[in-house]
Amino acid sequence: MQLALYVPLVVPLLAAAAARPITARLPPQAATWLLTGAAVALAGLSTACLGMLALAAMVRIPLVADLGHMSARVFSRGDPASLSVSVTASVLLAAATVAACRAGWRRARALLAAARHARCLPGSGQVVVIPEGAADAYAMPGWPGRIVVTAAMLDALTPAERQVLLSHERAHASGHHYLFNALTYFAAAANPLLRPVAAAVTYTVERWADEQAARACGDRRLAARAIGKAALASSEAAGGPAAGGRPPGTAWAAITGIAGAAGAASLRAAASLRGAGPVPRRVAALLAPPPRIRPLLVVAVAAIVVVSGVAALDAARDLHALVELAQTPAARLPRLS
Repeated sequence: MQLALYVPLVVPLLAAAAARPITARLPPQAATWLLTGAAVALAGLSTACLGMLALAAMVRIPLVADLGHMSARVFSRGDPASLSVSVTASVLLAAATVAACRAGWRRARALLAAARHARCLPGSGQVVVIPEGAADAYAMPGWPGRIVVTAAMLDALTPAERQVLLSHERAHASGHHYLFNALTYFAAAANPLLRPVAAAVTYTVERWADEQAARACGDRRLAARAIGKAALASSEAAGGPAAGGRPPGTAWAAITGIAGAAGAASLRAAASLRGAGPVPRRVAALLAPPPRIRPLLVVAVAAIVVVSGVAALDAARDLHALVELAQTPAARLPRLS
């Protein structure tokens, strides 16, 4: 095993740094698929490399080496990783395994509970209106999912804006966006370096639904206004800060200020909010032209994953060769003093 073994452990840092720029430069559907696939692949490859380092630590134990018919002395001499590095990798692997199992169990339970709840909702239609409760709207997982919206949320929107909101939630339900969130959540649990990627996917699935709602209503400005008003109503009902940490009044002023701008001024106002929270960024994106696919950016992300995979395969090949060397009869002969 050479330095290639450590490449998959470092590459997730590149993915984490590239996650947010990707959300702004690619269509949200493409960004969601790309980031989710990269997160799952990089989490698996980094875990595999920790496993190889952990195996190197175990083989150094004479009892384990004897069970594998290997020479611990030959293996230690040919293994470039120090014992401290291998032991540290073993601890990290154990922690990653426990974290991933707990995350998978929690998310699976949450999804199953949500699906059961969706089946128990009144009525046979996809949309369920709850007469009481704070302003809220969300899609419940299932095949197909249900859409829950409160009367308070409907009261906060105009009829046209309500259609945008429902189109947004239908996009979540039909696209099964919760699966993308679950996969990246699981990957980030296995490798905490991928948490920014998981956060980016949480944003891109919302943008994905926003774009579908904008296409359904045929008016990007209307979609931006509806998304901003729905987020503001939900935030005020929860008693928390709205959009990007601003006070509710200031957040709404920023959103309506963008929605009321025109032409180049609209784009400049939108760009000024891209460093803010997710809702102003989503509104800004809806007021800008739809993003186009950028083949070079997709290839760059794919190349990062491929390099990590090739490095892991090369490390596995070296480890296999070292194990075979340590299993040769000559290697297991006692050393003469």
